[in-house]
Amino acid sequence: MPLGMIIEGLVAVLLVITIGYCFTLNRRLQRLRADEEVLRATISELMTATEIAERAILGLKTTAAEADKTLGSRLKQAETMSHTLAEQVGEGEIVFTRISQIAEAARSAAPQREAVTRSDPYAAQPQPEPQQYAQQAAGYGQAAPAVEPERRRSSRASDIRSAAAEATARLEQFRKRNGAAA
Repeated sequence: MPLGMIIEGLVAVLLVITIGYCFTLNRRLQRLRADEEVLRATISELMTATEIAERAILGLKTTAAEADKTLGSRLKQAETMSHTLAEQVGEGEIVFTRISQIAEAARSAAPQREAVTRSDPYAAQPQPEPQQYAQQAAGYGQAAPAVEPERRRSSRASDIRSAAAEATARLEQFRKRNGAAA
């Protein structure tokens, strides 16, 4: 066989191998292009989901900021109300103490007034006590409020004090929780 024929046969075999390899490569490229389309669709869906998530996060941030403002204003209102209630309870205690002192003075002065009226018939008549008013009103057919004993008044004042102290303690706990959460 001549050398030229061997070379041409070798070139023909190499061409057949090249054509087969090109055919295999073409199929692989087609699969890759099909996968590329699926990948592009997946990337597009991922970008859409990311945009939606970003909008949701912005909405949550806005909601959280509004809730923080609302909570802050309500907390300030609660603090103001707590201080006002504490002041009013303090003032109420002062008034209660004064009334108690006046009542004690009136009770201690009642026997002295009776002694003066017995000795001087023309002296000013003493003012009737609250129990006498209740008895007089009952005599006229009207219901009069009963006079509360000193123990009930002091228990009410202590109840008010304990309620104010409890409200103040709860407010402080709420402040601590919000401070820790921030």
